[in-house]
Amino acid sequence: MLVKWIRCTVVDRRGFERGQRKWAGLLGEPGFRGQGGGWSRGRPDVAHLFGFWESRAFYDSFMARSHDRLAAAQSGTYKNIQVRLFEHRFDVKVGFRPQFTDADVVRIAHCRVRPEREEHFTLMQEKVWNPAMAGSPGMLRGVFGQAPGPEFLVLSMWNSVAEHGKYRAERVERLALRAQTEADVAAITGDVVEMEPSWTV
Repeated sequence: MLVKWIRCTVVDRRGFERGQRKWAGLLGEPGFRGQGGGWSRGRPDVAHLFGFWESRAFYDSFMARSHDRLAAAQSGTYKNIQVRLFEHRFDVKVGFRPQFTDADVVRIAHCRVRPEREEHFTLMQEKVWNPAMAGSPGMLRGVFGQAPGPEFLVLSMWNSVAEHGKYRAERVERLALRAQTEADVAAITGDVVEMEPSWTV
């Protein structure tokens, strides 16, 4: 599975939201698995979108054929767009499916990992972070993806801001020490995204 993460700064909120509804046209696309998104809790003008495709081949075919027609509706409503593609490595918790209707917030962590620490970072995600997140009340499901670079995306869905906040406050620092995250990661950026139900496809 291919995971697409889009982040952009919105300059015309109403126009952007109106254009966002046009992405319902993705539904007939071969290989399309789901899309959702919302607004950054920390920066109200930043929108995040997450798309899921069965494979890179299906995604490339969509980009070559239908993408520009769907994207035209949002032209001029945003700036500073960043698009990243990640190959699914494993689920965070089990049985990931790209559904957003039950998620209140999505937490993203984008990590650039030191090349020699890539294997250790992946192992710690599997053995330390995943079980801790999976055991947290309110954590629904998630995905761990990798891009060349070595670049990783950890995307987790939560049923409430409060539950995610509790997990952060009670566990993150301790887990980071145990996983030696500082030694593995050269740079990390993240955000908490409040989901917009009308953007879900």
